[in-house]
Amino acid sequence: MIINVGQRTDIPAFFSKWFLERLDAGFVMARSPYARDTVYRYSLLPEDVDLFVFCTKDPRPMLPHMDKLREFKQYWFVTMTAYGREIEPNVPDKKLISESIKELSRSVGSDRVAWRYDPIFIDTSYTVESHIEIFRRMAEDLRGYTDTCIFSFVDLYEKTKKNFPGVREVTAEEKRILSTELRRIAEKNGMVLKACCEPDTAVYGIDCSGCMSAEVISKAAGKNLRFRESAMQSRKGCRCILSNDIGVYNTCSHGCVYCYANYSAEKVAENLRRHDPHSPLLIGNIRPGDRIIDVRDEEEMQTDLFDLMI
Repeated sequence: MIINVGQRTDIPAFFSKWFLERLDAGFVMARSPYARDTVYRYSLLPEDVDLFVFCTKDPRPMLPHMDKLREFKQYWFVTMTAYGREIEPNVPDKKLISESIKELSRSVGSDRVAWRYDPIFIDTSYTVESHIEIFRRMAEDLRGYTDTCIFSFVDLYEKTKKNFPGVREVTAEEKRILSTELRRIAEKNGMVLKACCEPDTAVYGIDCSGCMSAEVISKAAGKNLRFRESAMQSRKGCRCILSNDIGVYNTCSHGCVYCYANYSAEKVAENLRRHDPHSPLLIGNIRPGDRIIDVRDEEEMQTDLFDLMI
């Protein structure tokens, strides 16, 4: 079973104590965002978890507790971008994140840590040229600590346009220049540059095989895992596997203006007031009438999510 720790929100950065308590308890629960009376129960015992997938902008709260994860296979996605506090208000200084990526790499291995440089948007402060220069400095600093970098261009979802007025699409010419230059820099520093749901960048030599594809998951888990077609994302151009995400949307406190997972700061604050660090659920508690599904294999969860999403 694959457990995703942080795609809907940043669990390592903000809810590490809760997650570590769930490890001690040996199980965790997650309410479906698509059917609110459905709750999934997952075992967190080492023999039941094939792989933990962590997604974070700040792994530091987890670093002192890595010994608790020694029995588990794990893969980390750590996001570090060019942006300052006006765009990412509560993301720590980039030097701190860079050092945490290095420490994480020394702990789990450079082949189990991927650097995400996304999403990319262009404005008067963050030009094509500045992205190339900042990416170059970051790639040189992380050389030898990761073999994979993932990038994407900003998607203009309605909530993104609401929270980030004035954001625009990256033009085709800007995409060409950035794809070509970032790939050249990444390769020079021993990294494969992958595109997240950007299939058109394949013409520039970008690896579009998927950030969390069956191949990536199987390699990290150390075994050949098989997934049905229904386990694939329904999002066009995405080859990632639908994993068992234990997070909750609208709970991340980084405050990034381009965020895809938060609708508003008010909704985040409302949800955080309901966080019980001792609950099996990240937000709230089990309610009368909840339907609890004890997930025993990967396909049970994936099929259910797929059916609800389409």
